[in-house]
Amino acid sequence: MAVPPAVDVAPVVTSTTEPQTEPLVDPTGAGAPPSAAPRPARTLRLALLVALLALLLAGTAAVVHLASTRPVPALGIQGEQAALQSERESAMAQAEQFLLRINTYGPELLEGETMPQYRDLVEEVITAKFAADFEKNAPLAEATVKQAGVGRSAQVYSTGVSAIDDDSATALVAGSFTQSYPASQGSKERVDTEPAPFRVQVSLVKIKGQWLVDDFTPLTGDTQDQPGGGQQSGGLGSTPTQGATP
Repeated sequence: MAVPPAVDVAPVVTSTTEPQTEPLVDPTGAGAPPSAAPRPARTLRLALLVALLALLLAGTAAVVHLASTRPVPALGIQGEQAALQSERESAMAQAEQFLLRINTYGPELLEGETMPQYRDLVEEVITAKFAADFEKNAPLAEATVKQAGVGRSAQVYSTGVSAIDDDSATALVAGSFTQSYPASQGSKERVDTEPAPFRVQVSLVKIKGQWLVDDFTPLTGDTQDQPGGGQQSGGLGSTPTQGATP
């Protein structure tokens, strides 16, 4: 049997070299090193930073301007007004105390022929100059208390300040006083008169940080000495009698 001739086949050559591929490029540039960042993007960021700094500086300047032109003076004015109101209230309180103390006395304060507590209470709220006048006239009230058993009490309805500065003030005080006397000689029962209204202008001075009464003047109504007795000018002054009109 005949053997067919072998087929002439070309040898197959295999290659171990891997096929070359194009490198992948990240379109966002995230994978690129910082030095490889595109120049236009860096310029844009720098421009934005400069713009933000400019806005910050402008805002700071505006705040400083508003703080220097509005809030600071407003706080100063409020502080001055609060201090002034405090001084007004102190002056009014002292004027009120003066009218209450000088118009409050009676047999219960009498010690012998004088009323030491009455004098002390009044002199606590008046100047030394005014106290000299008060000491001259206090015996008039003490005599009415000792001889007739007269008593007096007072009420203040309102006070105000018409003028004030660093060391002087003028206050206006409105109120009424009521006098009483024994129903009969030796009786403990007392009879009250009708309240007599008064309106008084009080002059005060500030001495060592304290407001003190330096004088006062009745503004309306008939007058009688305060305390008790005849009319006088200056010093202790006078107060309206019963039936005076405000």
